Amino acid sequence: MASDTAGPPSVTGCTAFRLRKLSRRVSQHYDGHLAAAGLRSTQFSLLSVLMGDVPPTLTQLADTLEMDRTTLTRNLKPLATAGWVRTSVGDDGRSRTVHITEEGRARWRAGRPLWREAQRSLHTALGLPQVERLHQALDDALAHLPAH
Repeated sequence: MASDTAGPPSVTGCTAFRLRKLSRRVSQHYDGHLAAAGLRSTQFSLLSVLMGDVPPTLTQLADTLEMDRTTLTRNLKPLATAGWVRTSVGDDGRSRTVHITEEGRARWRAGRPLWREAQRSLHTALGLPQVERLHQALDDALAHLPAH
């Protein structure tokens, strides 16, 4: 990866590359734990968002996840095929609402203790002070970058 920078000399390398590399490694960590429930971290995250009382529209869900609707639809397809989610026509007749099914709730419940263990072991590996700094840095970055 090229190390051209537009910032101070102490910043080298591509920020996007480093974030993607970290994201892949963290996803692999969670995926390894969630595999026992037949879930990937992306699927568990989607099911977690859908565990609320009010089913969101596709647009609301995409906005919550900061994901375009096309990508969201592609990510929902295997969950629908597995019977974990379903969509229905929204109240206005034009939108689509996403519902978690009882099978999806059961899958989420099976994954929850595995996710907790993944979270615990990641925090142990990094150390809580590092996790706190990482969360703060991520929250700060999100606050400074506009959503598109």
